[in-house]
Amino acid sequence: MAKPLVLVVDDEKNIREGLKTALKLENFEVVTSEDGKDGLEKLKLFCPDAVILDLKIPHISGMDFLKKVQGVSCDTPVIILTGHGGVDEAVEAMKRGAYDFLTKPVNIEKLALIVNRAIEERKRKDREKVLESLVDEKYNFDNIIGNSKAFQEVLKMVKQVAPTDATVLISGESGTGKEVIANAIHLNSRRAKNPIVKVHCAALPETLLESELFGHEKGAFTGAISRKRGRFELADSGTIFLDEIGEISQSVQVKLLRVLQEHEFERVGGEETIKVDIRVITATNRDLKQLVEEGKFREDLYYRLNIINIHIPPLRERKEDIPLLIDYFLKFYNKKHGKNIQGIKGDALIILQNYRWPGNVRELQNLIENLVILCNKKFITEDILPKYLKMEGGALTERSEFKIQIGATLDEIEKEAILSTLNYTNWNKSKAAKILNIGRKTLLRKLEEYGYKNQSED
Repeated sequence: MAKPLVLVVDDEKNIREGLKTALKLENFEVVTSEDGKDGLEKLKLFCPDAVILDLKIPHISGMDFLKKVQGVSCDTPVIILTGHGGVDEAVEAMKRGAYDFLTKPVNIEKLALIVNRAIEERKRKDREKVLESLVDEKYNFDNIIGNSKAFQEVLKMVKQVAPTDATVLISGESGTGKEVIANAIHLNSRRAKNPIVKVHCAALPETLLESELFGHEKGAFTGAISRKRGRFELADSGTIFLDEIGEISQSVQVKLLRVLQEHEFERVGGEETIKVDIRVITATNRDLKQLVEEGKFREDLYYRLNIINIHIPPLRERKEDIPLLIDYFLKFYNKKHGKNIQGIKGDALIILQNYRWPGNVRELQNLIENLVILCNKKFITEDILPKYLKMEGGALTERSEFKIQIGATLDEIEKEAILSTLNYTNWNKSKAAKILNIGRKTLLRKLEEYGYKNQSED
């Protein structure tokens, strides 16, 4: 591992050299400078992990140097060195962004400790920024893919619900993206700076699930060798996401109902009442109302969970989103695997649109990663698609009819006519435009309106 690099800026040679020698013994690399102008040049050249700065330096004052450091690299920590008479000035420097200050003569062990702490804090902030950027990219509404009317209704509801504290039940088949929607709700809420704690209820047996949710006291059961905090405690001030909520037992349902009503519970084997401030988001691929009718799910709990219901339609009901999702996943897996697959051509796209996708978006995502890895050409074509896809979603060879639903708007009918014609022509735009008796530019403009921005080439 590379040693941390420290820039020492001090006009006194003995101090510079002394600090350089001492810091090297403390496992730092050190560069030095005798004035502010040279120090700024070395700051830009070496990009140090930390700066040790004397406030009394030639050419540029320590205060001005500090300001310029923040302009060049606002995250580089600066530790101020000052004489006993300059403490007020050092305190002022800290108000302006310096990390800490020490008076001369310097205690090397203390200085090394402060420098290490400053560097670690900077690394932590850098990691947090990376994480935040990834989170923002993944759960920004613009990156939740879907232009179909059905999916836009989902996003509209998510945007309305996210800023509130309402309990949300997300329903939909496996693989439709329920967890992605739960994350989007949390990360666009007032609780976003606090944790979202996730529990997959179907993955744990009843005894373990109760302990996992509510925690337990030492000795509560065989193997409980110490107190354990449950997920509800860990989610305090944040959000708890309970996936596959339809799988929990009646006894756990009773406890969960109390948490929703009273915001309190006891650990397994405990007597202390623990109060929490949490938002509850749940998800299920089962019909909870039917489970209520069958006596398998408490009716009162169902109504508590179902204050806001967001249903995510299966992929087969929003097939116009498939090209958008394909484009998104292609870019993602090109980057991940160092490939440059530019798209899907010919019958391959029609096959993917005709397939019923029982595994929904998750199945499509896994397939695209597989195809990116296996494809050695510029475009994915029919010949590398799995056999089961070609058997079920085989390309249309005859002109297909499209159905007009009662109550459909003229815009919806026009869109269906355009997409059906494109499927028939294997997405040949010129041929489709000719059949539709419209200009090619008009067709491309319509496709952009539908969200097919990257499907403009024949």
